[in-house]
Amino acid sequence: MPPQPEVNKHFWDFLKSFLGIIRILQILFGAGLWVTIAANKYEGAIHFVLFVAVLFWLLTLTAFFITLLDKQDLVPVLGGDRWLLSNLVHDVAAAVLYLPAIGVMIYKTERYEYCNLEQYKHHCLYKVYLAAAVFACLGAVVYLVSSVYVGCRKCRGEQTVV
Repeated sequence: MPPQPEVNKHFWDFLKSFLGIIRILQILFGAGLWVTIAANKYEGAIHFVLFVAVLFWLLTLTAFFITLLDKQDLVPVLGGDRWLLSNLVHDVAAAVLYLPAIGVMIYKTERYEYCNLEQYKHHCLYKVYLAAAVFACLGAVVYLVSSVYVGCRKCRGEQTVV
């Protein structure tokens, strides 16, 4: 059975929209952050960074697919007319929690900068933490951009994400 034309049209409209592209970037940068950390040894405050990255990666993935499939009306309490506001709260919370995560990653990167020398022969986490800090910064930027964009749409009185 071929897909319904309205569903197929909404699918492509969302993927081509600004918010659809931003959501894809959020998913990619979030996955890059937590995979980079999880694939290596980590301790202490890095657990918080991993928590933030995985939590918002899963929430963003869920919001992305719900919007992509145009099923936001089926979400109790948060869906329907409140879906744009729910997206705004999600993006603001992510941007706010990514800021301390960036601070942790920068702190850890600076603590391991001594082992970035060619003469250092032991396992060094400097490049891992540096890559994670870059992913965290990029993730925070796209969540901040998304917060501003969705906030502007909400202030204009719009009710839909697309």
